[in-house]
Amino acid sequence: MAQIEVGNAPDSWGIWFPKNDRQVSYHVFLDEVAAAGYSCIELGPWGYLPTNASVLEVELASRNLKLVASTVGCNLLEEESIESVLVQLPEITALQKELGAKFVVLLPAMFTDLFTGEVVLNKTLSDEERDQFNRNIGRIGRIVREQYGLVLTAHPHVDSHLETEADIESLLAATSAEDVSLCLDVGHHAYGGGDACGFIKKHIGRIPYIHLKNCDADILAQMRKEGWSFAHAVTKNIMCEPWRGMVDFKQLKAVLDDVGYQGYAVVEQDMYPAPPARPFPVACDTRNYLSEVGIG
Repeated sequence: MAQIEVGNAPDSWGIWFPKNDRQVSYHVFLDEVAAAGYSCIELGPWGYLPTNASVLEVELASRNLKLVASTVGCNLLEEESIESVLVQLPEITALQKELGAKFVVLLPAMFTDLFTGEVVLNKTLSDEERDQFNRNIGRIGRIVREQYGLVLTAHPHVDSHLETEADIESLLAATSAEDVSLCLDVGHHAYGGGDACGFIKKHIGRIPYIHLKNCDADILAQMRKEGWSFAHAVTKNIMCEPWRGMVDFKQLKAVLDDVGYQGYAVVEQDMYPAPPARPFPVACDTRNYLSEVGIG
């Protein structure tokens, strides 16, 4: 039987940037994520939540919340971009270690512009580039483990070079389990044409951390037909509530039970910009639905 603790992420409140006029304050996010019945959160973009561990600890404790992960991202084929993450890691990891969060979630750069949909990187990697991409994830993972004592979980993402099952299989084959694990996002996995349930069965040993959301097949087809940017597709709710999309969450629960999953499952429902009144009822309905199917 799976033992799952369910959290939610700032992304579900439309938090994509450290500071942005279209985002709610961190007090609103924390108040609402706690009121909706979740027990843990991710850090979100560095600088959105307090970066002083003592301040953040008080904010979390007052709401019976805990921190479970941080998130970083970079272009994994560009040394300058990788270095910017490595320079930031000491501060980020010091904060999360003080608060007991063990996971560092690594997001690969998208090959399309988030807001215009314009292709900004080559969609297809050469064999040499793929090797470099995988090596760099392994290098970051080794640093996260050896220098900070934490776990790197690479996050497959839409419109990135870590999107399809073939991409992920390549990464897993090229890296060690002690340096690189996965944050498997079941909605992004469906977007990339994968079968999250089958993939979890095959690779549970590399999946200590899960993101929960779903993907609307009709919106995805329309997005591809009309060339929408991912940000525009998000406004159409492409990454939809768990009960509405391509992933069967009852089947997902059965698979998690079968493999004996023990750990966190964090809701990360992409919203931006999020009307201030929308995230809280969605978060409540999502938490109720997950409880109904036995997740958390």
